[in-house]
Amino acid sequence: MRGLTWDHPRGYAPLDELTRLDLAGANPYGAVPEPIMWDRQPLEGFESEPIARLCETYDVMVIDHPGLGAATGALVPMEELFAPEELAGLRFAGRSYESYHLDGRQWALPLDAATQVAAARPGVAVPGSWPEVVAAARASRMALCLGGPHAFLMFCAVTCGDFLDEAAGERALELMAELLALAPDRAISLRNPIGVLDAMAAGEIDWCPLLYGYVTYPLAFTDAPAWPGRAPGSVLGGTGLVVSRRRIGEVRDAVRAHLLRLTSEPVQRTLFPATGGQPAALSVWADEPAPTAAGDTPGFYRNTRATMEAAWIRPRFPGYIALQERSSALIRDGLLAGTPARDLLENLREEWRTP
Repeated sequence: MRGLTWDHPRGYAPLDELTRLDLAGANPYGAVPEPIMWDRQPLEGFESEPIARLCETYDVMVIDHPGLGAATGALVPMEELFAPEELAGLRFAGRSYESYHLDGRQWALPLDAATQVAAARPGVAVPGSWPEVVAAARASRMALCLGGPHAFLMFCAVTCGDFLDEAAGERALELMAELLALAPDRAISLRNPIGVLDAMAAGEIDWCPLLYGYVTYPLAFTDAPAWPGRAPGSVLGGTGLVVSRRRIGEVRDAVRAHLLRLTSEPVQRTLFPATGGQPAALSVWADEPAPTAAGDTPGFYRNTRATMEAAWIRPRFPGYIALQERSSALIRDGLLAGTPARDLLENLREEWRTP
């Protein structure tokens, strides 16, 4: 069987370890009819490579939920693989399971859970509200995370999903512009989460108020900032397992075995943390196990669970990913050019009127 995941240890190391154990025989996490040989694609592949096209090559894929809308015709819904009681027995963090539910069907099982949170070097406190974030940024080495789709995703988080609302949108863009102006190294703020976290781990910056968390960094992660009286604003990330239709008649039993094993408690609570994964199982986020891999952040799940539970699910209609990319470039370019928030928001609303 052939599988595809993303090219970061969090995305491939647990899967490769299971394959290694399968090939060695007597896998302690349970036997499967045949192993999966995993290929990798860059993280940006989630945005650039249509899932339906990948289904022509792969049996199982690790995907992000926004790409579902254009792919369901090439996928096998989970209801065709599992009995209702099997699906009902699975528990995942936040709205991870819900994010893969579309048009009345469940198209994936969550594998990895993530959302935007705050990150800082040990000993650096991150304020809990957006007004306090601005005040703290004036006296410390702060960076944003605006690379790739993340300018738009930060905008969505700061607006709590009401990103086309005039008042919320202008307030968010004014906040982002002010914070970007306060960042001492603007180039770092134009990176993706991994780039920003790398800079933080290297001591080039001290904190970032909002980016996708990675448990394997030796940093302190806490809930995302919130507007006074509101829950933390964040956009759900993570990944899920989908199954292509291309050979389902041949591999159905093997696919079932793999998905049940990958979402099982032993794999999620033990193998994933030990190999650098970031589990989606609710039990990990609700009852955090002790770190088992060098560098894992103590308290990562406990300290960010409220944000995970409140995270917003992105749209999943066909064409959304390209629209997300265009919107992010529009916001990033506008912030760099100093475009007034009102004008920048109108440009964004026009983009969404004519996708």
